[in-house]
Amino acid sequence: MSRHTIVSTEEWTKARKELLAKEKEFSKARDELSRLRRALPWRKVEKEYVFLGPKGKETLADLFDGRSQLITYHFMFDPDWIEGCKSCSFIADHYDPAIVHLNNRDVTFVTVSRAPLAKLEAFQSRMGWKFKWVSSIGNDFNVDFHVTFTQEQIDKRQAYYNYRAGETFPVKEAPGVSVFRKGESGEVYHTYSAYARGLDMFISAYHYLDITPKGRDEAGFSYGMEWLRHHDRYGDATFIDPYARTKACH
Repeated sequence: MSRHTIVSTEEWTKARKELLAKEKEFSKARDELSRLRRALPWRKVEKEYVFLGPKGKETLADLFDGRSQLITYHFMFDPDWIEGCKSCSFIADHYDPAIVHLNNRDVTFVTVSRAPLAKLEAFQSRMGWKFKWVSSIGNDFNVDFHVTFTQEQIDKRQAYYNYRAGETFPVKEAPGVSVFRKGESGEVYHTYSAYARGLDMFISAYHYLDITPKGRDEAGFSYGMEWLRHHDRYGDATFIDPYARTKACH
């Protein structure tokens, strides 16, 4: 345990107020960043993507489900994998219960993965999630939004991820989130996408850890999320971390 100075209540309050001033500065800076994010230009989605989900085949425009805004989470689940990524599962644990609130603010939230629908549904049932999950295995959605790579791209270090070419992402799938807006005539616009540490702000458990004395406490791991498990695998001695060497999905 690290050593901390032990002080009186008056001294502690003084130090806390000094930090509070910095926290308020950060909050104002975050508000400005959010404003700039909303002010980004839009680009029209020209390609028609057809997904397979609970309702059968649906286009990207169909996924809005009567609302004008759509968030898609790019969940790492390769067609050959037996289960979804543990880190994406961690994020899904956070957004699943929030979707009902988003729906009431004109936002539809859909999870997208390349695995076949049957695999998605089986894993979703195991995890107890209720969100809408569709398969993009028959279209270029994941490739076009830079969350799926070929083995050749990985081997040649040519994967384009988080707006950088030459990224050394070690597996064929990567996490991300993309946002869309539907126009009055039904046209679809891409307004925002985030990847890698840009997803950190959606993980409230991390932010609770950030206010504890030990923080995230990940310095001793081979990669940041090495400690993480699917929520039904904590305490399971048979669990083998598929990312321990590749350092994927962090």
